Amino acid sequence: MTQIIVPVFVIVYVGMFLGWLPRIQLDRTGVALLGAIALVATRAVTIDSAGRAIDEETIALLFAFMVISAQLRLGGFYTRVIQRVTALPVSERSLLGIVICATAVLAAVFTNDVVCLAATPVLIQACDRRGLDPVPFLLALACAANIGSAWTLIGNPQNILIGESLDLSFGGYSLLATVPVIAGLAVVWLVIVPQYRSRWTRSDTDRRLSEAPRPTVRLPAWNPWQATKGITVTALLFLAFLVAPWPRAALALGGAALLLTSRRFHSRDMLGLVDWQLLVLFAGLFVVNHALQATGIPERLVAEVASRGLDLTHPAALFAQTVVLSNAVSNVPAVMLLLPLADHPLAGPLLAVVSTFAGNLLIVGSIANVIVVDIAAAHGIVIDWRTHARTGAVVAGITLVVAGAAFWIVARASGL
Repeated sequence: MTQIIVPVFVIVYVGMFLGWLPRIQLDRTGVALLGAIALVATRAVTIDSAGRAIDEETIALLFAFMVISAQLRLGGFYTRVIQRVTALPVSERSLLGIVICATAVLAAVFTNDVVCLAATPVLIQACDRRGLDPVPFLLALACAANIGSAWTLIGNPQNILIGESLDLSFGGYSLLATVPVIAGLAVVWLVIVPQYRSRWTRSDTDRRLSEAPRPTVRLPAWNPWQATKGITVTALLFLAFLVAPWPRAALALGGAALLLTSRRFHSRDMLGLVDWQLLVLFAGLFVVNHALQATGIPERLVAEVASRGLDLTHPAALFAQTVVLSNAVSNVPAVMLLLPLADHPLAGPLLAVVSTFAGNLLIVGSIANVIVVDIAAAHGIVIDWRTHARTGAVVAGITLVVAGAAFWIVARASGL
């Protein structure tokens, strides 16, 4: 079945690179799903093996935190936090730093995509009220959400996958990631401040644009009880992840189930905020990647390259592959491709941090970037690839150097 599996795999990852397929109305999720269906339909993969290929614990953990985040969104938690932060009577530079720090903490706990989805419209409204140019703050939001999400094994989809697949220690990973993440957040501030030194407020043209009709965004009302429920469940889960020996997916599902049994929020509304597209993308890529692994081609390729003197499992080689693939096919598909090479003790943490930091390089490198840019465009704010790259590429380059140095020091200190 190799003659079927290889072409399907190539087509799927061309779709991951382009974000679509020519002449067909498919996005990345549609491409991944169609690839998995093609493999099952041609019997290159059986339905049973396709089911076994899907990592249920990763899907379950991701789903559970989507439900928890839905509770917080409906309870107005994200809106409340961003509104309070942006209302502080501080200078533009200080406000930028506070936005960066608040975004990073939220992303580390509630995943970067969800935070960007909930915070972007609120941040745009706040900038309008203060007469500020929203672009530097939106760029900071996207970059900080990506970097902050690298702090924990639940901060973004690829970290969830890595943590569950490699059974990483929740606390141990966060400890390793702390220095690169804190340094990375400082880099975001240090890069953006000089770029917008004298351009914090809107020009006259921008003011006229800001007075143009904006889409009506109905922000969830603040509900202290419902928000507190979500925060409490999250805090208990964090504590359990740190000290309890039980599976993280089972704990998270229990927390999600508790929140779904609500007298106020209908399950229809909460489940409507679940990113089913992302879950389907994961499932499709699990099947496609499993099919290719079953052919033995990746193992033979790694062995062939090793015979020529290049060990693709070495941390330095894994670092380079992660940076390139994360921006070629986006970080989630990149991590799925590279996980079989993660057999070094530092491979898991390195893969998580580097794939996340690399996502800042291009808009398409991270779904969080795409969310911020798309919502901004709906509000008449254009952030094209050049505008993003002037900040994102510099931030990605510096933070990747910092991350590389940090992991090199850890490897030397621990004799790995």
